[in-house]
Amino acid sequence: MRLKPSSTNPSQSLKRKSPLQIDRAKRLWKALSLRYPDAHCALNWSQPHELLIATILSAQSTDVGVNKATPALFKAFPSIEAFAKGEPSDIEPFVKTLNFWRNKAKAVVESMKMIQEVYGGKVPSTMDELLQLRGVARKTANVVLGNAFDMNEGVVVDTHVGRLSQRFALTRESDPVKVEQDLMALFPRKNWCQLSHLLIAHGRAVCKARSNSCSDDAICKEFCCEAKRKRSIR
Repeated sequence: MRLKPSSTNPSQSLKRKSPLQIDRAKRLWKALSLRYPDAHCALNWSQPHELLIATILSAQSTDVGVNKATPALFKAFPSIEAFAKGEPSDIEPFVKTLNFWRNKAKAVVESMKMIQEVYGGKVPSTMDELLQLRGVARKTANVVLGNAFDMNEGVVVDTHVGRLSQRFALTRESDPVKVEQDLMALFPRKNWCQLSHLLIAHGRAVCKARSNSCSDDAICKEFCCEAKRKRSIR
């Protein structure tokens, strides 16, 4: 089976941050950790391959929608081997409620077949190996490594993380890889996986894409540039 080249590793070119930036990041981490002590991956899973599949399915779809689709899917295909023996047409009826369901069904089957044939029926636990699977980029690989294997190889940058990283002045970048580089340089490696959960929790609860409510939130008052701007023009 042909292997694809791995993507660039953001840790190879981390930008050096100032002591003031690092201190600010520490204070933000503490504030978010106190606010959301139970922040965790919102996707439902019990085995690494289930998390991998759920994350593949979550692209351009909500976690809520994925969690509605996966119980029946995982019941019908209870193992990696079961998925590997299937065809995309077998998966499609379970994922039709999700965006790009045809492509996702193909990605699920092909990735499970590769795991079965190349990786001995076990989800690989390295970034390079995960990136060989169809439908897997750094975001998906970081989710699996951080949550299924407790390995901090990077920071998951979804829409919430990207938005809050800019609003909290953690980055000036918009490209997810560059945003990830800035976050990795600001926060200790041991915190990378949990950082994404904290930012996502705050993004969903308070600092939303189309909401003025964050301007009065204690965390946003201190850290969110957009909240400060809104208060200044009242």
